[in-house]
Amino acid sequence: MRIGVPVETWPGELRTALVPDNAKKLIRLGFEIVAESGLGVSSGFSDQQYEDAGATLHSDRNAVLSQSDLVLRVRQPEMHDIESLKSGAVHISFLDPMNRRDLVDAMASRGVTSLSMEMIPRSTRAQKMDALSSQANLAGYVTVIQAAYHCPKAFPMMMTPSGTIRPARVFIIGAGVAGLQAIATAKRLGARVEAFDTRPVVAEQVRSLGAKFVEIDLGEVGQTEQGYAKALTPEQIELQKQGQATVIAASDVVITTAQLFGRPAPRIVTAEMVAAMQPGSVVVDMAVESGGNVEGSVLNEIVDVGGVKILGMGNLPSHVSRNASEMYSNNLVSLISDFWDTESKQLNLSPDDEIVQAAVITRDGQIIHPMLQDKN
Repeated sequence: MRIGVPVETWPGELRTALVPDNAKKLIRLGFEIVAESGLGVSSGFSDQQYEDAGATLHSDRNAVLSQSDLVLRVRQPEMHDIESLKSGAVHISFLDPMNRRDLVDAMASRGVTSLSMEMIPRSTRAQKMDALSSQANLAGYVTVIQAAYHCPKAFPMMMTPSGTIRPARVFIIGAGVAGLQAIATAKRLGARVEAFDTRPVVAEQVRSLGAKFVEIDLGEVGQTEQGYAKALTPEQIELQKQGQATVIAASDVVITTAQLFGRPAPRIVTAEMVAAMQPGSVVVDMAVESGGNVEGSVLNEIVDVGGVKILGMGNLPSHVSRNASEMYSNNLVSLISDFWDTESKQLNLSPDDEIVQAAVITRDGQIIHPMLQDKN
């Protein structure tokens, strides 16, 4: 079975779907690997490393796509790439299927079995395949490094002959995978860290990392079966804003991580809250790609509002593209290995499997995912 891996074409995307060490693992399983020339250059992997691993390099992108049984990539494909796929091929990547129905329709029409990495369930068995978590982990780290770079204050407390420097105050809104890593990174840098999440169940995790959990009574809240925070009512969002306003005003750095699966991110930091911060403060909006948590944030821009910098950098994992590529590649290899039949040398994507049911979007010319079948 042939695996094809094209170079990513999404603007600013530096990650790759397959690193040389994992190409070697897949070849040992019985796969043939064909990679587009230059596949890993932007994340620090040379063509020679892929050749040494046993992969074949091809400069013709169309040939890589059209002759492969399984195509791996990070981002969703361009329409012309879908046209190059052969009927019956399996395509695995982040697809954003809830917002890109045109791609879903095109894949179904082409007869492609598409698997969306966003849809991998959060279960014990699927933990090693969970690319959303692996990439969010790195994104949480990157946000703190960005904030520290732009903040005019040092993060740790320093006692020097010239005086004592107080630690920077960092407030992190949202304690999911990205938020917890942001907390841990900010603490390692020596900051005083506070955090809030709509799920009281994560308070102990926040405290275990050395941060203070900010208590805001929102009434009845909870999380989904997958562990994501449930959407708040407008009244609860207003209570959250009121409760966090004082903490934001006293913070040197605010990092927001709140996102809703398949829907625009909630707006939880207002222009008034930003205006109440001291000049030199920094706000990092991790949800800017899905609409933004912060009023005034702009995708891939740094906006200055009265001396407060609002950072809206997108594609955060790509800022540490080598590690992000390694982790994403590991996720893909774990997924493939789980469904690989060593005897028949085929992927066994059984419709009865819980991961297949959650993550496969199109198959046999049809859109089979229940969340998309109901949409026009």
